[in-house]
Amino acid sequence: MSEPAPAILAAFEAAKGFMPVGEGLALYAAATEAAKLGLPLLEVGTYCGRSTILLADVARQAGTVAVTVDHHRGSEEQQPGWEYHDETVVDPEVGLMDTLPTFRRTLRKAGLEEHVIAVVGRSPQVAKVWGGQLGFVFVDGGHTDEHATNDYEGWAPKVAPGGLLVIHDVFPNPEDGGQAPYRIYLRALESEDFEEVSVTDSLRVLRRRG
Repeated sequence: MSEPAPAILAAFEAAKGFMPVGEGLALYAAATEAAKLGLPLLEVGTYCGRSTILLADVARQAGTVAVTVDHHRGSEEQQPGWEYHDETVVDPEVGLMDTLPTFRRTLRKAGLEEHVIAVVGRSPQVAKVWGGQLGFVFVDGGHTDEHATNDYEGWAPKVAPGGLLVIHDVFPNPEDGGQAPYRIYLRALESEDFEEVSVTDSLRVLRRRG
């Protein structure tokens, strides 16, 4: 299995975010495999760039690019009063979350800025104007049914044959977490367009058939 260099892994662990190391290593390995197609690698849900570091390093080595899509105003559970709220990423002038500056600093520190295209916008709108195929799509955006469904419907059709669709925070047991990512995971399998490749904790890797 492909693993990141110690410096990249250290940058990942130092970055603000929620993905555990084990899932990060699985993400890196999947992206490395998908990058062989020579197509862009895309993630939905940037936050502060923790997982972007891994995708950018894979893109750098493969001679492709990582694209990351986020409105940078935080998902539902990151708003004031919720469990994952972080006051350090609130813009004091407008009083709203703004993770974009932290994300840019994260990439700069890791030396990976030039290997990433950061798209600031809402996933369904960006998906509508994205015309090409992708070798890899990582869905890790909003966890409501509306947002997860929009991410799946907007981006899964753009995964090239042989490419990978990766879904984060898949919890079959409702006691472990929200069910929206689990439902789009089941939908992908039931479509028969995708087959499961691997399971690492809450990370599911699926390959487009064909």
